[in-house]
Amino acid sequence: MTNLPPEDRLATHSVENQPGPMPPPDLWGGDAPLRAAVAEQGGDGAALAEAAARLGTAEARSDGEEARRDAPRLVLFDRGGRRLDEVRFAPGYHNLMQAGAQAGYAAVAWEGRPGGHVTHAAMVYLLSQVEPGVCCPLTMTYAGVPALQADPTLAETWVPRLTARAYDPAMAPVGEKRAATLGMAMTEKQGGSDVRANTTRAERDGDLWRLTGHKWFCSAPMSDGFLTLAQTDRGLSCFLVPRWLEGGRNAIRLQRLKDKLGNRANASAEIEYQGAVAHLLGEEGQGVRTIIRMVHHTRLDTAMAPAGLMRAALIEALWWVEGRRAFQRRLIDQPLMRAVLADLALDWEGALAAGLRAARAFDGADEGERALARIAVALAKYVSNKRAVPVIGEAMEVLGGMGYVEDTPLPMLYREAPLNGIWEGSGNVICLDILRTLAREPLAAEALDAELDAAKGSEPAYDTALDAHRARWPDRPPESEARWFAESLGSLFAASMLIRTAPEAVAAGYAQSRLGAPRGLMPGAVAGLDEGAILGRLAQG
Repeated sequence: MTNLPPEDRLATHSVENQPGPMPPPDLWGGDAPLRAAVAEQGGDGAALAEAAARLGTAEARSDGEEARRDAPRLVLFDRGGRRLDEVRFAPGYHNLMQAGAQAGYAAVAWEGRPGGHVTHAAMVYLLSQVEPGVCCPLTMTYAGVPALQADPTLAETWVPRLTARAYDPAMAPVGEKRAATLGMAMTEKQGGSDVRANTTRAERDGDLWRLTGHKWFCSAPMSDGFLTLAQTDRGLSCFLVPRWLEGGRNAIRLQRLKDKLGNRANASAEIEYQGAVAHLLGEEGQGVRTIIRMVHHTRLDTAMAPAGLMRAALIEALWWVEGRRAFQRRLIDQPLMRAVLADLALDWEGALAAGLRAARAFDGADEGERALARIAVALAKYVSNKRAVPVIGEAMEVLGGMGYVEDTPLPMLYREAPLNGIWEGSGNVICLDILRTLAREPLAAEALDAELDAAKGSEPAYDTALDAHRARWPDRPPESEARWFAESLGSLFAASMLIRTAPEAVAAGYAQSRLGAPRGLMPGAVAGLDEGAILGRLAQG
């Protein structure tokens, strides 16, 4: 079949000064900062090049569009009135789930090769640029592995299937499947982030348990199992709830799908457990301690995803300004446009560097690195997500009215931008967690100080800002200043990474514009950036 070009000579006018559709970007070969950061942090570049080739095709982008356009559909009953409690997805959703699973999104961190979490985090970054909704079930599948290690018997059955490089959407007990996915259901109406207020009850039934209660949010409700929290006589406990049982369906009733702002390809549900069969995971009464291992690892992905979303938005903006003219000049050649784009690109660079350094800490074999992981992931999650929303909004504005139209991916990216800042701990929760970690874990504070000190002596703006931060908060700050403290510390952490790993234009530009030089509050309200060098990093190649 011949692909004919669209007609640009119309009856009333000719189509001119409109950039054509952007070809699928080269997610690996076209992203020099990603390649350099992965090499610096010890990830598997060959595996990522292969994953990028799989995820960056026109077919994958078409699958993402289909998965969003034909949104998940709730089917509660069959034609005879029998309960189904199923969600049906478009073929594009299943295609992307398969592509992500086969690339190793949920598996690579657990296969024993060096840099596994760095490689995984980079895959989050890649897939977030194609279809972020598919990331949610794959992320929870990846993150469930360490939590399941609390029970060797359950782990023996579940972990090999969660880490299989395959996708099996069949509705069958986990023992009959070659691959499985895992979801999470913690939040209840009355508690929100305060999970200790949960009221779902668990009653012992022989070697198993029966759960009764309501969950306000259940992510990826067609997963093969869910980690959930319920009250026993000994307190809040963690349970693994299988979706399918031998010979039947577990008593997990889907009440409705959430009509969300974004993340449309992924289903999120309100559910009830009506005596659902469950396995106790970890010690009774120690549910938060058990499930926090899953939460810790999902936070890595929420720290990494905004870098991918920003990258996708900025590439669209760059394509537009390179192909559009106004007032006899290309937009990319106009000084104010260059200042705006260069300023935005620094936030993307900082998010990428901070996220992959946090991922390397997850790979660490010593206590210092593991302690750094706990504080670094929270800092990266907070700062990167707070910056993603204005970055993507400004990228949308670069395209003018076209950026507000669904013919471009900018509306989708803008709707996705707030999600990772909310999921697994919204801003206030994360900031308070940062204060608790530094207060309770001296090793985390020491490891972070070592990271910050390692960048001293190269950028005066950084040195001045670090001294000012430590002078302002020699001890733990008051709770009312937790956001100010976290923003300052997270920006210093990102700057420390850029100073040690990025070119001078990026490192100096970030340090000077984020840490102390006079500037305006809005993106682009900055002076003195080496715009050519910064935008050269954003360009393909």
